[in-house]
Amino acid sequence: MSSNAAALPAGFPAMSIAQAHQLLVSAPASPFEVEERVIRGVKIKTWKNAPPSLAVVFEASAAFADRVYMVNENERVTFDAHRRAVSQMAKRLVADGVKKGDRVAIIMRNLPEWSVAFWAAILAGAVVTPLNAWWTGPELEYGLVDSGTTVAIADAERWERLREHVDNCPELKRIYVSRSSDEIADPRVQKLEDVIGAPNSWASLAEVPMPNVAFDPEDDATIFYTSGTTGKPKGAVITHRNVISNFFNAMCAQARSFLRRGEALPVPDPNVQKSSLISVPFFHATGCFAVMCPAVLAGSKLVMQRRWNADQALELIERERITSAGGVPTIAWQIIEHPRFHEFDLSSLEVISYGGAPSAPELVRRMKERFPNLKPGQGWGMTETSATATSNFGEDYERKPSSCGVPSPTGEVRIVGGDGKDMPVGQVGELYYRGPIVVRGYWNKPQATAETFIDGWVKTGDLAKVDEEGFVYIVDRAKDMLIRGGENIYCVEVENALYDHPAVMDAAVIGLPHRTLGEEPAAAVHLKPDTKATEEELRHFVAQKIAAFKVPVKILFLPETLPRNANGKIMKKDLKTLFGA
Repeated sequence: MSSNAAALPAGFPAMSIAQAHQLLVSAPASPFEVEERVIRGVKIKTWKNAPPSLAVVFEASAAFADRVYMVNENERVTFDAHRRAVSQMAKRLVADGVKKGDRVAIIMRNLPEWSVAFWAAILAGAVVTPLNAWWTGPELEYGLVDSGTTVAIADAERWERLREHVDNCPELKRIYVSRSSDEIADPRVQKLEDVIGAPNSWASLAEVPMPNVAFDPEDDATIFYTSGTTGKPKGAVITHRNVISNFFNAMCAQARSFLRRGEALPVPDPNVQKSSLISVPFFHATGCFAVMCPAVLAGSKLVMQRRWNADQALELIERERITSAGGVPTIAWQIIEHPRFHEFDLSSLEVISYGGAPSAPELVRRMKERFPNLKPGQGWGMTETSATATSNFGEDYERKPSSCGVPSPTGEVRIVGGDGKDMPVGQVGELYYRGPIVVRGYWNKPQATAETFIDGWVKTGDLAKVDEEGFVYIVDRAKDMLIRGGENIYCVEVENALYDHPAVMDAAVIGLPHRTLGEEPAAAVHLKPDTKATEEELRHFVAQKIAAFKVPVKILFLPETLPRNANGKIMKKDLKTLFGA
């Protein structure tokens, strides 16, 4: 910590967080001007100058026509080519009968087609419903049925996973499949390439008028599914205002860091293009709202990898002159500790930021050693806050590497004790958050909505404290869940999968610390009398029911039933000692 502090600019911070925010919101012609609005019956601070809809955000991309927008292996798509593909796809969705408010699902890994599907569905007035590309067939079926999706756009791999479940999705009328080499006989299915062609050919598409749809900031824009404590995911309904407010939160956090250093806000050079190495799935709120959507507004380049590979990442950073990277702490660790680090020109990197998993305070120190001019950052958020809700950036992160930062001028946090009263500075309680990024609620789940969203506040389930400067520190989670490399794993879901095995009598899932992933799931199991099962057998059994990232990396067999307290609750803290954690 002291070595970090020594590197800070003299006199840092030049002003308090409150003073920086006041300057940002009150400066003449400031993009960060704040106003109060009543949204769903609650008075909320919101960004006065934010675009009113994602359709307006998309229109901004026309200014960057000749710039490269997406790079995927040997595919390079300009903003103009992307716009042409979006217009053609939007036209097709309208022809399919998609109306305002209908759900259109995207089920694919990160591809240029993902962005086309998203923006086309948005412009057609649909509620875009991305499903987790790692889900199994039954999990995908649940998402489609629960959301009432009418049109799905999938890649070939996901289609193979889904095809035997389509008949169980009565609302699903049309499926577009990309990158399939097979003929598909199902009359509901059409190859996406028959509509828009392959990415490298999009530049030759005719641009057709976008659908004429009227939007309101409070209209539903997307449904993102988040793991549920009952084992069934819940669809968070996210409005246009929610998504766009997230952009402004991020821009404000970066602007705040200049003021905290005592510097004037820089004037962006319109001729300089920023570029991101996108390592977060687009079906995550962070990947979609914090990376993909802002790129369209800012004219940034997105460079994709089929899967995270540190060797390839270093090559891409050098070749594409990447300015920002990150996602989860794993990625930062693997970049800075790569044995071939010094073989590459990584001087273009300006920002490495992450969230979604616990990070070691030493990470920021190691990053500054490798990149003295780098601005590191981390944040906290959840699907229910449309991605990032608090940000810790630049020198503030170097000062307080254990903190996930502070909310924006439109955001508020409370630390609430067991008695429902606010806790004093430094005391731990449940983190509540309020602001224009808090989602409308859960799709078709009024009880869960009422339990989680109260007077504009979202009960996060995270235990936290706030220091005297307003910096938030996540201490633990009130919910029985762990986070593996940015993916939420609710223990009960994994436990339920284990209980389905005929030999399992007792099961409990805990998180084991992992240096780069944050945590990994492990299970303690007690078998029924006169039954047998191996670790390999149980892992294989569970993998048939839930996504691979949720499968326990280690299963410990106990000869007795699991330790419980007087209320019958399994004492998971005691179990951790059995794993040496």
